[in-house]
Amino acid sequence: MGPIAVRQHLASFLPDSVFIQNVGGSQPFGQVSQAAYGPASILPVSYLLMWMLGSRGLKTCTGYAILNANYLKKRPDGHYPVLFLGENDFCAHVFIIDLRLFKKTAQIEAEDVAKRLMDYGLHSPTLAFPVAGTLMTEPTESESKRELDRLADALISICTEIASIEEGEESTTNNFLKNAPHTAKCATSVDWDMPYARKTAAFPLLILLLICQGKALLQPYKCVFVGFFFFSSGQM
Repeated sequence: MGPIAVRQHLASFLPDSVFIQNVGGSQPFGQVSQAAYGPASILPVSYLLMWMLGSRGLKTCTGYAILNANYLKKRPDGHYPVLFLGENDFCAHVFIIDLRLFKKTAQIEAEDVAKRLMDYGLHSPTLAFPVAGTLMTEPTESESKRELDRLADALISICTEIASIEEGEESTTNNFLKNAPHTAKCATSVDWDMPYARKTAAFPLLILLLICQGKALLQPYKCVFVGFFFFSSGQM
C-alpha cells in the first residue's frame, strides 16, 4: 500500500489497470494486481492489530520477534555468514544469510537452497532481497521454538549437503539441491536415474521419514479466535 517510486527511464513502463485508465506509464506492460492502488485491506488489519494489542502489547510482540530472529540466527552459527549485524553480532527482527560464496565453491545458488527447503517441508524465506544471492528470514512473534528449530535444523543439514558437493562427493550439476524439490511423483517414480538415493531426496532428515510413516507428528501452532480478539496458545 502506498506510492511506488522509480527512475525516469522506467516511468513509462509502470503497470496499468483494466478498470482505471491512465494510472500507469505511457507504455505499460499490463496489470500486475487486481486493485489499481494496492490492497487497501492491509490498512485496517494493521490498525486493528495495533488497537487490540495496545502500546504495551505491541512492544512485547516486537521484543519476541527480535528474540526469535536472534535465536534463529544463532542456531546455524558458523554454517553461513550473516550480513548487516549490529553490535555484539545481534540482528533486528530480520537477518540475511549470505549464500554467494557457495556459487564459487559448489555452483550452488540461493535459489537452490530455497527449493531444497521444500523437501524439508518448509517454505523458503525471502529470496534475493535486499541483496542478490541471499535469504532474508523474518520470524514473527507467534512462531514457536519448535518451528524455529525446524528451520534451523534444515539450514544446518543443507549446509552439510553443500559441503559434500564442495568435497567432490556429489556432482555440482546433478545433486539434491539442483534437482529440488523432489515431489511425491518424482520420488516414487519407477524411473529413478538420480545419482543419489530416493531417501536422501525425499527424507533428508529422519523426522521427515518418521512423519511419513506415522511414527511422529508435527504439532501445529494453535490459534484461537474469539470475536475480534486473537489469542495465541502455543503448541497443541
